[in-house]
Amino acid sequence: MTRYEDLPYRTCVGMMLINKEGLVFIGRRTSGIEHVDESHIWQMPQGGVDPGEDAWEAAKRELYEETSVRSVEKLGEIADWLTYDIPRTVAGRTWKGRYRGQRQKWFAMRFTGKDSEINVEHPPGGHKAEFIGWRWEPMKNLPDLIIPFKRPVYDRVVREFLKLAKG
Repeated sequence: MTRYEDLPYRTCVGMMLINKEGLVFIGRRTSGIEHVDESHIWQMPQGGVDPGEDAWEAAKRELYEETSVRSVEKLGEIADWLTYDIPRTVAGRTWKGRYRGQRQKWFAMRFTGKDSEINVEHPPGGHKAEFIGWRWEPMKNLPDLIIPFKRPVYDRVVREFLKLAKG
């Protein structure tokens, strides 16, 4: 069995979807063994990058698969790939024990559609629902809503994209 320290990071994208009022989409997770309590079950959409797939294309695909949203404009991206480690106590039960965490490219997107476009309960293409609910949230609140081990990534994403909240 591979030691935790030697496990690779799963390559993913994260999407901050910002509406015209400067609020950010967050989804309430359906489940997950990494969740430690009922207070930290909200997150922005994120998902894996397929082999050979461009990160921006993966971000648009994952956003659509998780929220049904296609009406977006790219506002920016964080140049660095951000990483987080999943706690050792659940690492062997998450992603079949193949990864120690995620390596994420983050994108900010302006939502140009109507709220009725968002459908997290019945995602398109037969995809399994990642969220059981959603809401718009002020960007500054996001780090306090995410599971603690992902908080440093959310702190960085908020710092980088705060200027995009309005306009």
